[in-house]
Amino acid sequence: MAVEQQESPVSESGGAAQGRTAHVRRRAWIVLALLVCLMLVNYADKVVVGLAGVGMKEDLGLDDARFGVIQSSFFWLFAVGSVLGGWLGGKVRARWLLAGIAALWALSLAPMAAQVGFITVVACRVLLGFAEGPTTALAMQVAHSWFPAHRRAIPSSIVVAGAGIGPLIAAPALTWVIVTYSWHAAFGVLAVCGAVVTVLWLVGGDTGPEDARGGHGHGVAEVAPVLPERVPLRHLFSTGTLVGMCLLFFVAYANTSVKVSWLPLYLREGLGYDATTAGNLVALPYLGSAVAVIAVGVLSAALTRRGVGSRMTRGVLPGAMVLASGVCTIAFSSLDRGVAQMALLVLGSCLNSAGYGVAFAGLADVVPAKQRGAVFGIVTGVYSLGGVVAPLVVGRLVDGGDSVALGYGDGFLVLGVTMIVGAVAALVLVNPARDAAKLASA
Repeated sequence: MAVEQQESPVSESGGAAQGRTAHVRRRAWIVLALLVCLMLVNYADKVVVGLAGVGMKEDLGLDDARFGVIQSSFFWLFAVGSVLGGWLGGKVRARWLLAGIAALWALSLAPMAAQVGFITVVACRVLLGFAEGPTTALAMQVAHSWFPAHRRAIPSSIVVAGAGIGPLIAAPALTWVIVTYSWHAAFGVLAVCGAVVTVLWLVGGDTGPEDARGGHGHGVAEVAPVLPERVPLRHLFSTGTLVGMCLLFFVAYANTSVKVSWLPLYLREGLGYDATTAGNLVALPYLGSAVAVIAVGVLSAALTRRGVGSRMTRGVLPGAMVLASGVCTIAFSSLDRGVAQMALLVLGSCLNSAGYGVAFAGLADVVPAKQRGAVFGIVTGVYSLGGVVAPLVVGRLVDGGDSVALGYGDGFLVLGVTMIVGAVAALVLVNPARDAAKLASA
């Protein structure tokens, strides 16, 4: 009897600990689902101008070059928002910071539901870009705070998948709203969605427990070095992994921004599809990307469990995919309208997006937990410059081409070559295990 009395507290304590662990795991997946919702609305906001482009150009009297300015304006303060949001991520609780960001989305979209001019459209897109700049970095920071390092590849990929799910749902739905009502109504719908997701995040979203940020657990190929609490930013950004990832993200995001900005117009003006068909076809790359990014996350996690090092699973894997995407981009730009062209377009989009999640996990391997928000924000700010440059370049090439179709072809050709160069540089430079070891021993 005495023995039973002594063991009971231990048993109760163990049961309580298991209960807390189970609660944390359930909460982690709830928060992850809310992060996906945030990313979904985030990317739906990005794609709406492309879907509404033909109507906006007619109503506002815009040529391709001025419409390219509207598309590019979204990214003018994107980098500023990314860096500022990353800095605030270490000082302001994620519940309030992400809620405030989502509320700004709704505020920037609301005026577009009424009659507006060119200057107002640009101002609203600049504000939206500023507000959306830090979203991916903060979402990754929050997701990583709920999962240990060896389990981050899949959650990271699920967060990125939200970026594909957003346009996948938005493209046909918003096209229907635009065709049935007006392009103004589409912006009104997104403003309401922004307000709803703000409330949902306030109710259920927050940062995870501090101890979820460390440790690799079992089944990992390499023993993770213990990073110091803080590393000078100049040291972090002199590592091959940070430099290589910035280059990789830059060219990948250039592809993403062109897809968001110009793909709907390319399908309509360059290839001659009607509005409904173009809206449905736009959804295909996003459908493939949402599936591919999760599949690559699962693959990366499986390779890690089998003992494959982080250089392969979180460096070579995403780099090779962006390289292949660049080849597909060059290839489809040289083909005429048809099944083969759409297949290459969709495949290139899938490959480009698939590595985002595991690449962010690779960054997390090198960056101390307390600095992830700031570093992710800086990295996002750097690669967002691809979103500033690429839509403008494509707009100029389309406007100056011998025909609209040839102008688009030139734009995608330049984009594909740029992606190949950036991906090759990343394949050479990125090595999370090597750079983490150097930082730990410094």
